[in-house]
Amino acid sequence: MRLLLGVLFIWNLNSIKAQQMEEKSFFIKEIFETALTKKMSYQWLYHLSEQIGGRIAGSPQSLAAINYTHKVLDTLGTHSVIDQACDVNYWNRGAKEEGNIIYPVKKSLSILALGGSTSTPKKGLTGELIELHSIEEIKANAKLIKGKIVFLNRHWNNKNLRTFHSYGEAVDQRVYGPNEASKYGAIACIVRSMTGSNDNVPHAGVTIFKEDVKAIPAVAIGIVDADYLSNMLKVSSVRVKLNTFCKNQGIVQSYSVIGEIKGSEKPNEIILVGGHLDSWDVGGGAHDDGAGCVQSMEVFYLFKQLGYKPRRTLRCVLFMNEENGLAGGLKYAKISKESGEFHYAAIESDAGGFTPKAFSYDIDTGSLKKYTPYFELWSDLFYPYDIKITKGGSGADIGPLKEQKGILFGLNPDSQRYFDYHHSVKDRIEAVHPRELALGSAAMASLVYLLDQTP
Repeated sequence: MRLLLGVLFIWNLNSIKAQQMEEKSFFIKEIFETALTKKMSYQWLYHLSEQIGGRIAGSPQSLAAINYTHKVLDTLGTHSVIDQACDVNYWNRGAKEEGNIIYPVKKSLSILALGGSTSTPKKGLTGELIELHSIEEIKANAKLIKGKIVFLNRHWNNKNLRTFHSYGEAVDQRVYGPNEASKYGAIACIVRSMTGSNDNVPHAGVTIFKEDVKAIPAVAIGIVDADYLSNMLKVSSVRVKLNTFCKNQGIVQSYSVIGEIKGSEKPNEIILVGGHLDSWDVGGGAHDDGAGCVQSMEVFYLFKQLGYKPRRTLRCVLFMNEENGLAGGLKYAKISKESGEFHYAAIESDAGGFTPKAFSYDIDTGSLKKYTPYFELWSDLFYPYDIKITKGGSGADIGPLKEQKGILFGLNPDSQRYFDYHHSVKDRIEAVHPRELALGSAAMASLVYLLDQTP
Protein backbone atom coordinates (compact mmCIF):
# COMPACT_ATOMS: atom_id res chain seq x y z
CA MET A 1 0.00 0.00 0.00
CA ARG A 2 2.82 2.41 0.91
CA LEU A 3 4.54 1.62 -2.37
CA LEU A 4 1.33 2.38 -4.27
CA LEU A 5 0.89 5.68 -2.42
CA GLY A 6 4.50 6.57 -3.18
CA VAL A 7 4.02 5.83 -6.86
CA LEU A 8 0.81 7.89 -6.92
CA PHE A 9 2.57 10.79 -5.18
CA ILE A 10 5.44 10.79 -7.69
CA TRP A 11 2.96 10.51 -10.58
CA ASN A 12 0.94 13.42 -9.19
CA LEU A 13 4.09 15.53 -8.69
CA ASN A 14 5.26 14.83 -12.25
CA SER A 15 1.77 15.65 -13.52
CA ILE A 16 1.84 19.01 -11.74
CA LYS A 17 5.30 19.77 -13.14
CA ALA A 18 4.15 18.85 -16.65
CA GLN A 19 1.12 21.13 -16.28
CA GLN A 20 3.34 24.00 -15.06
CA MET A 21 5.69 23.50 -18.00
CA GLU A 22 2.74 23.55 -20.38
CA GLU A 23 1.44 26.78 -18.84
CA LYS A 24 4.88 28.39 -19.14
CA SER A 25 5.26 27.20 -22.71
CA PHE A 26 1.86 28.65 -23.64
CA PHE A 27 2.62 32.03 -22.05
CA ILE A 28 6.03 32.25 -23.77
CA LYS A 29 4.27 31.53 -27.06
CA GLU A 30 1.93 34.45 -26.34
CA ILE A 31 4.91 36.71 -25.62
CA PHE A 32 6.55 35.90 -28.95
CA GLU A 33 3.32 36.23 -30.92
CA THR A 34 2.54 39.63 -29.35
CA ALA A 35 6.06 40.95 -29.94
CA LEU A 36 6.09 39.81 -33.58
CA THR A 37 2.65 41.31 -34.20
CA LYS A 38 3.07 44.68 -32.45
CA LYS A 39 6.80 45.40 -33.10
CA MET A 40 6.70 48.41 -30.75
CA SER A 41 10.45 48.33 -30.21
CA TYR A 42 11.07 49.19 -33.85
CA GLN A 43 8.88 52.30 -33.62
CA TRP A 44 10.80 53.53 -30.60
CA LEU A 45 14.12 52.70 -32.22
CA TYR A 46 13.20 54.67 -35.33
CA HIS A 47 12.75 57.77 -33.16
CA LEU A 48 16.03 57.23 -31.28
CA SER A 49 18.08 56.54 -34.40
CA GLU A 50 16.53 58.84 -36.98
CA GLN A 51 14.82 61.65 -35.04
CA ILE A 52 17.47 62.03 -32.31
CA GLY A 53 20.54 60.37 -33.85
CA GLY A 54 23.98 59.72 -32.33
CA ARG A 55 23.85 60.22 -28.56
CA ILE A 56 27.32 60.62 -27.11
CA ALA A 57 27.11 61.13 -23.33
CA GLY A 58 26.73 64.78 -22.36
CA SER A 59 25.48 65.91 -25.78
CA PRO A 60 22.14 67.60 -26.50
CA GLN A 61 21.12 64.42 -28.36
CA SER A 62 21.73 62.29 -25.26
CA LEU A 63 19.48 64.62 -23.24
CA ALA A 64 16.78 64.34 -25.89
CA ALA A 65 17.01 60.54 -25.64
CA ILE A 66 16.68 60.72 -21.85
CA ASN A 67 13.52 62.83 -22.13
CA TYR A 68 12.01 60.61 -24.84
CA THR A 69 12.59 57.25 -23.13
CA HIS A 70 11.42 58.65 -19.77
CA LYS A 71 8.10 59.60 -21.37
CA VAL A 72 7.72 56.20 -23.07
CA LEU A 73 8.45 54.26 -19.87
CA ASP A 74 5.85 56.37 -18.09
CA THR A 75 3.17 54.82 -20.34
CA LEU A 76 4.14 51.16 -19.79
CA GLY A 77 2.51 50.37 -16.46
CA THR A 78 5.45 51.54 -14.39
CA HIS A 79 4.97 52.58 -10.78
CA SER A 80 7.82 55.06 -11.07
CA VAL A 81 10.26 56.48 -13.60
CA ILE A 82 13.32 58.40 -12.46
CA ASP A 83 16.39 59.98 -14.03
CA GLN A 84 19.42 58.91 -11.98
CA ALA A 85 22.20 61.49 -12.17
CA CYS A 86 25.76 60.55 -13.11
CA ASP A 87 28.80 62.62 -14.05
CA VAL A 88 30.07 62.00 -17.58
CA ASN A 89 33.03 63.25 -19.56
CA TYR A 90 31.65 65.08 -22.60
CA TRP A 91 33.92 64.66 -25.62
CA ASN A 92 32.84 66.70 -28.65
CA ARG A 93 33.97 65.78 -32.18
CA GLY A 94 33.58 69.28 -33.60
CA ALA A 95 33.87 69.72 -37.37
CA LYS A 96 34.43 66.76 -39.70
CA GLU A 97 37.96 65.36 -39.68
CA GLU A 98 40.21 65.48 -42.70
CA GLY A 99 42.99 63.10 -43.64
CA ASN A 100 45.19 63.25 -46.74
CA ILE A 101 48.25 61.50 -48.11
CA ILE A 102 50.58 64.26 -49.31
CA TYR A 103 53.58 62.11 -50.34
CA PRO A 104 54.35 60.19 -52.56
CA VAL A 105 50.85 60.77 -54.01
CA LYS A 106 47.96 63.01 -53.10
CA LYS A 107 44.89 61.18 -51.87
CA SER A 108 42.14 61.80 -49.32
CA LEU A 109 41.62 59.28 -46.50
CA SER A 110 38.42 58.09 -44.81
CA ILE A 111 38.94 58.75 -41.09
CA LEU A 112 37.10 59.42 -37.82
CA ALA A 113 38.59 60.89 -34.66
CA LEU A 114 38.56 58.47 -31.73
CA GLY A 115 36.79 59.45 -28.53
CA GLY A 116 39.38 60.92 -26.17
CA SER A 117 41.49 62.21 -29.05
CA THR A 118 42.63 65.81 -29.12
CA SER A 119 42.57 68.30 -31.98
CA THR A 120 45.41 69.09 -34.33
CA PRO A 121 46.74 72.64 -34.72
CA LYS A 122 44.35 74.81 -36.76
CA LYS A 123 46.36 74.35 -39.94
CA GLY A 124 46.63 70.61 -39.40
CA LEU A 125 49.45 68.25 -38.55
CA THR A 126 51.84 66.59 -40.98
CA GLY A 127 54.14 63.65 -40.36
CA GLU A 128 55.78 60.53 -41.70
CA LEU A 129 54.04 57.20 -41.07
CA ILE A 130 55.52 54.23 -39.25
CA GLU A 131 53.44 51.05 -39.50
CA LEU A 132 53.20 48.82 -36.42
CA HIS A 133 50.81 46.07 -35.38
CA SER A 134 50.67 45.91 -31.60
CA ILE A 135 51.49 47.69 -28.37
CA GLU A 136 54.47 45.35 -28.03
CA GLU A 137 55.77 46.56 -31.41
CA ILE A 138 55.39 50.17 -30.25
CA LYS A 139 57.64 49.42 -27.28
CA ALA A 140 60.12 47.50 -29.42
CA ASN A 141 60.40 50.39 -31.90
CA ALA A 142 60.41 53.19 -29.31
CA LYS A 143 63.50 54.88 -30.77
CA LEU A 144 61.94 55.14 -34.25
CA ILE A 145 58.63 56.71 -33.20
CA LYS A 146 59.48 60.22 -32.06
CA GLY A 147 58.05 62.90 -34.35
CA LYS A 148 56.14 60.38 -36.48
CA ILE A 149 52.54 59.31 -36.98
CA VAL A 150 52.09 55.75 -35.73
CA PHE A 151 49.89 53.63 -37.99
CA LEU A 152 48.48 50.65 -36.03
CA ASN A 153 47.39 48.09 -38.59
CA ARG A 154 46.67 44.77 -36.87
CA HIS A 155 44.10 42.95 -38.98
CA TRP A 156 40.77 41.54 -37.85
CA ASN A 157 40.88 37.77 -37.36
CA ASN A 158 38.16 36.37 -39.61
CA LYS A 159 38.85 32.78 -38.49
CA ASN A 160 36.76 33.20 -35.34
CA LEU A 161 33.16 31.99 -35.51
CA ARG A 162 32.02 34.54 -32.92
CA THR A 163 32.97 38.01 -34.06
CA PHE A 164 33.18 39.34 -30.50
CA HIS A 165 36.30 37.20 -30.09
CA SER A 166 37.84 38.94 -33.11
CA TYR A 167 36.92 42.33 -31.64
CA GLY A 168 38.54 41.38 -28.34
CA GLU A 169 41.73 40.36 -30.11
CA ALA A 170 42.00 43.61 -32.08
CA VAL A 171 40.58 46.38 -29.90
CA ASP A 172 43.52 46.97 -27.54
CA GLN A 173 45.38 48.78 -30.34
CA ARG A 174 42.56 51.34 -30.47
CA VAL A 175 41.95 51.70 -26.73
CA TYR A 176 45.58 51.80 -25.55
CA GLY A 177 47.71 52.17 -28.69
CA PRO A 178 47.62 55.99 -29.06
CA ASN A 179 48.55 56.41 -25.39
CA GLU A 180 51.53 54.09 -25.82
CA ALA A 181 52.60 55.84 -29.03
CA SER A 182 52.45 59.24 -27.32
CA LYS A 183 54.75 58.01 -24.53
CA TYR A 184 57.52 57.58 -27.11
CA GLY A 185 57.02 60.91 -28.86
CA ALA A 186 54.50 60.12 -31.63
CA ILE A 187 52.69 63.22 -32.86
CA ALA A 188 49.52 61.38 -33.90
CA CYS A 189 48.09 57.89 -34.34
CA ILE A 190 46.04 56.21 -37.08
CA VAL A 191 44.27 52.95 -36.13
CA ARG A 192 42.78 50.32 -38.45
CA SER A 193 39.01 50.12 -37.83
CA MET A 194 37.62 47.28 -35.71
CA THR A 195 35.61 45.45 -38.35
CA GLY A 196 35.77 42.38 -40.55
CA SER A 197 33.99 44.08 -43.44
CA ASN A 198 36.10 45.10 -46.42
CA ASP A 199 34.76 48.61 -46.96
CA ASN A 200 36.11 52.09 -46.43
CA VAL A 201 33.82 53.20 -43.59
CA PRO A 202 35.81 54.12 -40.46
CA HIS A 203 34.56 52.92 -37.05
CA ALA A 204 34.79 55.20 -34.02
CA GLY A 205 35.39 54.15 -30.41
CA VAL A 206 37.20 55.27 -27.31
CA THR A 207 40.93 55.67 -26.83
CA ILE A 208 42.30 56.24 -23.33
CA PHE A 209 45.13 58.60 -22.43
CA LYS A 210 46.53 58.35 -18.93
CA GLU A 211 46.88 61.50 -16.85
CA ASP A 212 50.68 61.56 -17.14
CA VAL A 213 50.64 61.08 -20.95
CA LYS A 214 50.06 63.86 -23.47
CA ALA A 215 46.88 63.33 -25.51
CA ILE A 216 47.54 63.32 -29.26
CA PRO A 217 45.26 63.30 -32.33
CA ALA A 218 44.09 59.71 -32.86
CA VAL A 219 41.86 58.58 -35.70
CA ALA A 220 40.30 55.39 -37.05
CA ILE A 221 40.75 54.68 -40.74
CA GLY A 222 38.60 52.69 -43.18
CA ILE A 223 39.81 49.22 -44.15
CA VAL A 224 40.37 49.99 -47.85
CA ASP A 225 42.50 53.03 -47.01
CA ALA A 226 44.37 51.10 -44.30
CA ASP A 227 45.36 48.45 -46.83
CA TYR A 228 46.31 51.16 -49.34
CA LEU A 229 48.65 52.82 -46.82
CA SER A 230 50.18 49.48 -45.87
CA ASN A 231 50.89 48.54 -49.48
CA MET A 232 52.35 51.96 -50.20
CA LEU A 233 54.68 51.73 -47.20
CA LYS A 234 56.19 48.58 -48.66
CA VAL A 235 57.69 50.60 -51.53
CA SER A 236 58.02 54.17 -50.25
CA SER A 237 57.96 56.45 -47.26
CA VAL A 238 54.54 58.05 -46.74
CA ARG A 239 53.60 61.45 -45.34
CA VAL A 240 50.09 62.23 -44.14
CA LYS A 241 48.30 65.39 -43.06
CA LEU A 242 45.57 65.23 -40.42
CA ASN A 243 43.03 67.82 -39.31
CA THR A 244 40.90 67.06 -36.24
CA PHE A 245 38.70 69.50 -34.37
CA CYS A 246 37.60 67.52 -31.31
CA LYS A 247 37.61 68.83 -27.77
CA ASN A 248 37.18 67.45 -24.29
CA GLN A 249 34.37 69.55 -22.78
CA GLY A 250 34.97 68.28 -19.26
CA ILE A 251 32.59 66.73 -16.74
CA VAL A 252 28.87 67.40 -17.14
CA GLN A 253 25.82 65.91 -15.46
CA SER A 254 23.76 63.37 -17.33
CA TYR A 255 21.27 60.65 -16.38
CA SER A 256 20.36 56.99 -16.61
CA VAL A 257 16.63 56.40 -16.99
CA ILE A 258 15.02 53.88 -14.62
CA GLY A 259 11.49 52.56 -14.88
CA GLU A 260 10.14 50.26 -12.15
CA ILE A 261 7.18 47.94 -11.61
CA LYS A 262 6.88 46.85 -7.97
CA GLY A 263 6.58 43.13 -7.33
CA SER A 264 3.37 41.82 -5.78
CA GLU A 265 4.98 39.11 -3.62
CA LYS A 266 8.74 39.71 -3.44
CA PRO A 267 9.24 43.46 -3.98
CA ASN A 268 12.74 43.38 -2.47
CA GLU A 269 14.01 40.99 -5.15
CA ILE A 270 14.81 42.90 -8.35
CA ILE A 271 14.93 41.63 -11.91
CA LEU A 272 16.64 44.18 -14.17
CA VAL A 273 16.55 44.50 -17.95
CA GLY A 274 18.67 47.13 -19.64
CA GLY A 275 20.93 48.53 -22.32
CA HIS A 276 22.94 51.73 -22.70
CA LEU A 277 21.25 54.86 -23.98
CA ASP A 278 24.38 56.65 -25.17
CA SER A 279 25.99 55.89 -28.52
CA TRP A 280 28.77 57.28 -30.67
CA ASP A 281 27.94 60.53 -32.40
CA VAL A 282 28.17 59.11 -35.93
CA GLY A 283 25.24 57.11 -37.31
CA GLY A 284 22.12 56.68 -35.21
CA GLY A 285 23.24 54.19 -32.56
CA ALA A 286 20.55 51.77 -33.77
CA HIS A 287 22.28 48.46 -33.03
CA ASP A 288 24.66 49.91 -30.42
CA ASP A 289 22.73 50.23 -28.27
CA GLY A 290 19.37 51.67 -29.17
CA ALA A 291 18.27 48.10 -29.83
CA GLY A 292 19.06 46.98 -26.29
CA CYS A 293 17.20 49.95 -24.82
CA VAL A 294 13.99 49.50 -26.81
CA GLN A 295 14.04 45.72 -26.25
CA SER A 296 14.23 46.34 -22.50
CA MET A 297 11.36 48.82 -22.70
CA GLU A 298 9.35 46.34 -24.77
CA VAL A 299 9.57 43.78 -21.94
CA PHE A 300 7.36 46.13 -19.91
CA TYR A 301 5.12 46.75 -22.90
CA LEU A 302 4.59 43.02 -23.52
CA PHE A 303 3.70 42.33 -19.89
CA LYS A 304 1.24 45.21 -19.96
CA GLN A 305 -0.35 43.89 -23.16
CA LEU A 306 -0.67 40.39 -21.69
CA GLY A 307 -1.85 41.55 -18.26
CA TYR A 308 1.06 39.91 -16.43
CA LYS A 309 1.63 41.12 -12.85
CA PRO A 310 5.18 40.32 -11.72
CA ARG A 311 5.87 38.70 -8.37
CA ARG A 312 9.29 40.34 -8.13
CA THR A 313 10.15 43.99 -8.80
CA LEU A 314 11.05 44.66 -12.42
CA ARG A 315 13.38 47.46 -13.47
CA CYS A 316 14.18 48.74 -16.91
CA VAL A 317 17.48 50.65 -16.72
CA LEU A 318 18.78 52.65 -19.67
CA PHE A 319 22.37 53.31 -18.66
CA MET A 320 24.27 56.43 -19.66
CA ASN A 321 27.94 56.60 -20.70
CA GLU A 322 28.80 52.96 -21.43
CA GLU A 323 30.80 53.94 -24.50
CA ASN A 324 33.40 56.16 -22.87
CA GLY A 325 33.35 55.80 -19.12
CA LEU A 326 30.65 53.46 -17.72
CA ALA A 327 29.49 56.24 -15.40
CA GLY A 328 25.84 55.17 -15.42
CA GLY A 329 26.48 51.51 -14.62
CA LEU A 330 28.96 52.31 -11.85
CA LYS A 331 26.68 54.92 -10.27
CA TYR A 332 23.68 52.58 -10.41
CA ALA A 333 25.60 49.78 -8.67
CA LYS A 334 26.93 52.20 -6.03
CA ILE A 335 23.48 53.52 -5.13
CA SER A 336 22.03 50.01 -5.17
CA LYS A 337 24.70 48.79 -2.75
CA GLU A 338 24.21 51.77 -0.44
CA SER A 339 20.46 51.09 -0.44
CA GLY A 340 20.98 47.44 0.50
CA GLU A 341 19.21 46.17 -2.61
CA PHE A 342 19.34 42.65 -4.00
CA HIS A 343 19.25 42.03 -7.73
CA TYR A 344 17.91 38.52 -8.08
CA ALA A 345 18.79 38.75 -11.78
CA ALA A 346 19.90 41.26 -14.40
CA ILE A 347 19.72 40.92 -18.20
CA GLU A 348 21.66 43.20 -20.53
CA SER A 349 21.19 43.54 -24.28
CA ASP A 350 24.23 45.18 -25.87
CA ALA A 351 25.16 43.07 -28.87
CA GLY A 352 22.82 44.40 -31.53
CA GLY A 353 19.26 43.83 -32.66
CA PHE A 354 19.88 40.65 -34.65
CA THR A 355 18.20 37.25 -34.23
CA PRO A 356 18.67 36.03 -30.62
CA LYS A 357 20.71 32.83 -30.36
CA ALA A 358 21.41 32.43 -26.63
CA PHE A 359 21.51 33.87 -23.16
CA SER A 360 24.89 33.57 -21.50
CA TYR A 361 24.93 33.62 -17.71
CA ASP A 362 27.48 34.78 -15.17
CA ILE A 363 26.84 33.66 -11.60
CA ASP A 364 28.73 33.21 -8.36
CA THR A 365 30.10 29.65 -8.30
CA GLY A 366 28.54 29.04 -4.89
CA SER A 367 25.07 29.71 -6.29
CA LEU A 368 25.44 27.96 -9.64
CA LYS A 369 24.53 24.47 -8.46
CA LYS A 370 21.10 25.41 -7.20
CA TYR A 371 20.16 27.14 -10.47
CA THR A 372 21.45 24.48 -12.87
CA PRO A 373 18.15 22.49 -12.89
CA TYR A 374 16.27 25.67 -13.82
CA PHE A 375 18.68 26.42 -16.67
CA GLU A 376 17.96 22.93 -18.04
CA LEU A 377 14.18 23.50 -17.87
CA TRP A 378 14.48 26.91 -19.49
CA SER A 379 16.59 25.47 -22.29
CA ASP A 380 13.73 23.08 -23.04
CA LEU A 381 11.22 25.95 -23.09
CA PHE A 382 13.44 28.04 -25.38
CA TYR A 383 14.16 25.13 -27.72
CA PRO A 384 11.30 25.96 -30.16
CA TYR A 385 12.82 29.44 -30.58
CA ASP A 386 16.38 28.20 -31.23
CA ILE A 387 17.68 29.94 -28.11
CA LYS A 388 20.18 28.32 -25.73
CA ILE A 389 21.18 28.98 -22.11
CA THR A 390 24.98 28.89 -21.84
CA LYS A 391 27.72 29.87 -19.42
CA GLY A 392 29.55 33.06 -20.39
CA GLY A 393 29.60 36.80 -19.88
CA SER A 394 26.78 39.27 -19.24
CA GLY A 395 27.32 42.97 -19.91
CA ALA A 396 29.50 45.93 -18.97
CA ASP A 397 26.76 47.97 -17.27
CA ILE A 398 25.38 45.17 -15.10
CA GLY A 399 28.82 43.73 -14.34
CA PRO A 400 29.27 45.85 -11.17
CA LEU A 401 26.16 44.13 -9.71
CA LYS A 402 27.93 40.76 -9.55
CA GLU A 403 28.90 41.22 -5.91
CA GLN A 404 25.20 40.99 -4.99
CA LYS A 405 25.45 37.32 -6.08
CA GLY A 406 22.38 37.31 -8.30
CA ILE A 407 22.33 35.87 -11.83
CA LEU A 408 23.67 38.10 -14.63
CA PHE A 409 22.64 37.38 -18.22
CA GLY A 410 23.71 38.74 -21.58
CA LEU A 411 21.48 38.45 -24.66
CA ASN A 412 23.58 36.95 -27.47
CA PRO A 413 22.19 37.61 -30.95
CA ASP A 414 23.72 36.35 -34.19
CA SER A 415 26.99 38.30 -34.24
CA GLN A 416 28.09 37.87 -37.86
CA ARG A 417 27.01 41.33 -39.11
CA TYR A 418 27.28 43.35 -35.89
CA PHE A 419 30.76 44.76 -36.44
CA ASP A 420 29.89 45.81 -39.98
CA TYR A 421 27.85 48.59 -38.32
CA HIS A 422 29.36 48.99 -34.84
CA HIS A 423 30.46 52.59 -34.03
CA SER A 424 30.02 53.68 -37.64
CA VAL A 425 27.85 55.94 -39.78
CA LYS A 426 26.10 52.76 -41.04
CA ASP A 427 24.52 52.04 -37.64
CA ARG A 428 21.08 53.36 -38.57
CA ILE A 429 17.53 52.03 -38.53
CA GLU A 430 17.76 50.48 -42.00
CA ALA A 431 20.41 48.08 -40.61
CA VAL A 432 17.83 46.65 -38.15
CA HIS A 433 15.13 44.17 -39.16
CA PRO A 434 11.87 44.73 -37.21
CA ARG A 435 11.28 40.99 -36.82
CA GLU A 436 14.76 40.22 -35.51
CA LEU A 437 14.51 43.11 -33.05
CA ALA A 438 11.12 41.87 -31.79
CA LEU A 439 12.47 38.33 -31.34
CA GLY A 440 15.10 39.75 -28.96
CA SER A 441 12.45 41.61 -26.97
CA ALA A 442 10.34 38.46 -26.72
CA ALA A 443 13.31 36.38 -25.62
CA MET A 444 14.14 38.87 -22.86
CA ALA A 445 10.52 39.05 -21.69
CA SER A 446 10.32 35.25 -21.64
CA LEU A 447 13.46 34.94 -19.52
CA VAL A 448 12.16 37.61 -17.13
CA TYR A 449 8.90 35.66 -16.84
CA LEU A 450 10.73 32.40 -16.08
CA LEU A 451 12.95 34.13 -13.51
CA ASP A 452 9.92 35.75 -11.91
CA GLN A 453 8.14 32.38 -11.67
CA THR A 454 11.13 30.66 -10.05
CA PRO A 455 10.50 29.82 -6.35
